[in-house]
Amino acid sequence: MTNNNKILWSPWRMEYVKREKEKGCIFCNKIDQNDDEKNLILVRRKYSFVIMNLYPYNNGHLMVVPNRHISDYELLNEAERNEIAELTSLSIKIMKKVLNCQGFNIGMNIGSIGGAGIADHLHQHIVPRWQGDTNFMPIIGHTKVVVDGLNETYNTLKVEFSKL
Repeated sequence: MTNNNKILWSPWRMEYVKREKEKGCIFCNKIDQNDDEKNLILVRRKYSFVIMNLYPYNNGHLMVVPNRHISDYELLNEAERNEIAELTSLSIKIMKKVLNCQGFNIGMNIGSIGGAGIADHLHQHIVPRWQGDTNFMPIIGHTKVVVDGLNETYNTLKVEFSKL
């Protein structure tokens, strides 16, 4: 009997899984602080903000997060939904320009059963992709090759987000 199940390996994220959990909501904590560079926040708007993922699946992994602490997509109001969509579109445009992305994975994991690591505060992932960005390293070497550091990528993206 053959097992046809596919396994997605991401052992480099074990640091995230094992880390000491922050008290309160990680997203609310970050938007309440004024140090956007330290918190990797690229842009703030009236209803939402764009933040880099500290434990990225790929270089430039961003999240669009509503300012309001909310866990259910259907409870977003129209203005929040529109702004999240607008910031997603702008993020894609900027990453295509600055990081030369060839594709994207975009989505939300809603609820812990839906795979959300932070189930209490809705957030949309934008993961840039390039031809050949997946390879044997994560599976064989338990190592994810990220071509640029978080701070370097933040600084590069921040220049473009500052123009908005």
